[in-house]
Amino acid sequence: MSKKNIAIFASGGGSNAQKMIDYFANSTTVNVALIVSNKADAGVLGIAERHGIPALVIQRNGFYHSEQLLDDLRAAGIDFIVLAGFLWLIPPYLIQAFPQKIVNIHPALLPKYGGKGMYGMHVHEAVKAAGEPETGITIHYVNEHYDEGDIVFSAKTAITPADNPADIARKVQQLEHAHFPQVVDQLVAAL
Repeated sequence: MSKKNIAIFASGGGSNAQKMIDYFANSTTVNVALIVSNKADAGVLGIAERHGIPALVIQRNGFYHSEQLLDDLRAAGIDFIVLAGFLWLIPPYLIQAFPQKIVNIHPALLPKYGGKGMYGMHVHEAVKAAGEPETGITIHYVNEHYDEGDIVFSAKTAITPADNPADIARKVQQLEHAHFPQVVDQLVAAL
């Protein structure tokens, strides 16, 4: 059986991408074949370079108004796309080309605290402001709307009254790192 190639799309530092790369480093079934970022200075690009993984930096205009990225993904033999802190809405042509083969991780328990503008610390600040007793992560398939695709997996963590948004972010990131690679592994195995 040949390995399935995944592409990781990320906009920032890439801690989830790093965990994914580490998890699949010795995999006989999954290969992290490409890193895609919409920011030329994103930390995830340095991670890609250190691991010898090809990387693409995409521009907004090309992402939304051409299908060059789809050609690039096909040329790299990509079977599955993982969004790990990627902040742009995925265009319809990519969703149609990869039906139920694009997943995102969201740093809250959807459907709460999802949608446009709800990412990173914005989410944790909203969760804290609402006085929620718990938060967590949601891994979901990607559709044409922010954070509205079918939910694949979620995990919860308690929030104490003493927790500030940074504390909440740390708890959520621990869940992301613990669960995201395993869930992706299961989804890719089912292809």
